[in-house]
Amino acid sequence: MSTVYQPTYSNSWAIVIGINKYQNVSPLGFACNDAQAVASLLVEEFDFPADNVVLLLDENATKANILREFMKHANGYTAADDRIFVFYAGHGHTIRGKRGEIGYLIPVDGEIDDISSFIRWDELTRNSELFQAKHALFIMDACYGGLAITRSLQPGSTRFLKDMLRRYTRQVLTAGKADEVVADAGGPIPGHSIFTGHLIEALRGKATQQDGTITANGVMSYVYEKVSKDQYSNQTPHFGYFDGDGDFIFKAPILTAVDAGGAEADQMIVVQPVYSGRQHDEDKMIDEVKEYLSEERCYIKLDDLVNRELRHAVGLYNNEFEMQGRFSNEEFVERLKKYENITENIAGMVAAVSYWGTSRYVPCLRKTISRLADLNGVNGGLVVWLHLRWYPILLSMYAGGIGAIASQNYEMLAALFLTKVTNERRSRDQAALLATISELTDLNDAFKTIPGHERNYVPRSEYLFKMLQPQMDDLFFLGKSYEGIFDKYEILQALVYADLYDTQGYGIWGPPGRFAWKHNSYGDSPLKLLLAEAEAQKEEWPPLKAGLFRGSYDRFKHIADEYVSIVSKFHWN
Repeated sequence: MSTVYQPTYSNSWAIVIGINKYQNVSPLGFACNDAQAVASLLVEEFDFPADNVVLLLDENATKANILREFMKHANGYTAADDRIFVFYAGHGHTIRGKRGEIGYLIPVDGEIDDISSFIRWDELTRNSELFQAKHALFIMDACYGGLAITRSLQPGSTRFLKDMLRRYTRQVLTAGKADEVVADAGGPIPGHSIFTGHLIEALRGKATQQDGTITANGVMSYVYEKVSKDQYSNQTPHFGYFDGDGDFIFKAPILTAVDAGGAEADQMIVVQPVYSGRQHDEDKMIDEVKEYLSEERCYIKLDDLVNRELRHAVGLYNNEFEMQGRFSNEEFVERLKKYENITENIAGMVAAVSYWGTSRYVPCLRKTISRLADLNGVNGGLVVWLHLRWYPILLSMYAGGIGAIASQNYEMLAALFLTKVTNERRSRDQAALLATISELTDLNDAFKTIPGHERNYVPRSEYLFKMLQPQMDDLFFLGKSYEGIFDKYEILQALVYADLYDTQGYGIWGPPGRFAWKHNSYGDSPLKLLLAEAEAQKEEWPPLKAGLFRGSYDRFKHIADEYVSIVSKFHWN
């Protein structure tokens, strides 16, 4: 079952290891100093309870003791909203195996000729899966090979602070790679290694953002740059994620102010850049989409890719979701997460096509929306689960809509909204936007059951705003413009829906998003800004030229005026 994490930590744990005096291996000079300094910082600066910080130095840092203290956390020591910090200063060792390098740390009783006396690196990382704690950070002042780091944030990525706290993560930072020698002295602080000296400076404030926040990504970025450029250093730190995509937070004083500001508030933080000269490894599927979009001759290859991803996703949708059963808040959240995981590639593909695609690729979008709508041929089951079958289309529309608006590609937005789909359960053909929003409107209250969204005015909108941001920022590097683009998408979604709804003879109504409460609270609300933009351009306004609102400014003005009068009557309390 999926776990829903809170935007706070309930408890903090640490295992800090430093070994100078090895029994069978050459000694080190400052590993114990490094460990003691880090342990003190955790308690004094970052509110780790002293009783929760286990410090293993020299003779106490045996293989048995290290593994015992580590595995305790798999036996109910940690809760879901806890964080765990693991620091090791000592010798590392790398051995080449048949499938590549394998990294080890050497405990105090390790023997260089006896591999069984070492602790295999991935024994620790794999076993961290057994911890309930949502965040774990491993920092190793030693060199290793064989680190299975598969993810990392791109420099300059923006993330919402509370959202990072709600996402599971396992992160790692090591002093160097397998073929490098870690300096045990000569760092910026006397009595400490180069690596830990820069780490201590990062934790003491040099990796702090303007609002006082210190994150693992910020610390890793700072240490990477400083160590790799240090005049006495011959090592390059290795860092990233080996699971999840949250961020271990050391300190976030802004959260107090955020909580005081109301349920809708949050703080966007920027991941500090790393000047490494490395190219970020993006998702292979998105790379394929970009390559095919850049070459007209690759249209058929793109169509094949769309078909492949759709077949895979549709198969999972059909196999993973039972329509029967009773409703519960926990089951609702678990289904949301499962739909989101399955739809991630589809949504990314739709976003990329909407951002970079030309008219030729409109059929790709129409096909995607149509095939996702085919999921709704199921007639029997719990009504709430049947409604939720439309969620993949909603996710794809939001992702594609954000991409289309970010690039002013309104032809793609029109394709997403107006593609005709069949709602077999209701035996009617409708524009995809009308069908999707109509089916999901009944679930609005269910989104209030998601922890952290109980007090939201528009919980579905607020949830999607946070949930989609990481993927959209990674794709398009939107930064702080993301919020304005998201709001503009939701305004157009609401107004186009109102137009379609009115055409059916039901009157004017559209789903209010975050923009609606802003309209009654802000002088220059997103809704007012969009209306002014349309008035200034009238028939030349790009959404009208793309065919929305029948291409008529008068029609748009009629819908917008009526909709504003409705929104203005909302009482947000």
